Amino acid sequence: MVRVPSAVIAAGGLVGGYGVARWTRKRPLGGAVLAVAGAAAAQQWRRQAGGKAAGALSVAYVAAFAGSHPLAKKVGAWPSVFGVAGAVALASWAVADRHA
Repeated sequence: MVRVPSAVIAAGGLVGGYGVARWTRKRPLGGAVLAVAGAAAAQQWRRQAGGKAAGALSVAYVAAFAGSHPLAKKVGAWPSVFGVAGAVALASWAVADRHA
């Protein structure tokens, strides 16, 4: 079985959630993508790095989602989403994936 790195799952959730919400014009559907990917990443973070790390990375994931909104007003929507997704991916790799 191929394990997808949690960094890819988390970044994919942020980018995919925004993309789905934007292209379908159904924000709840984008939120569902965001939530499912966040839950999958959190499970992997917990397995790989423990509960405290999973909690901290989950907070970072939610903060990235929230922070992308005001950032988008300054740099644009897609650059904002890619920026926060990259930051979460880097944190996820540093805390959980590189040790797996």
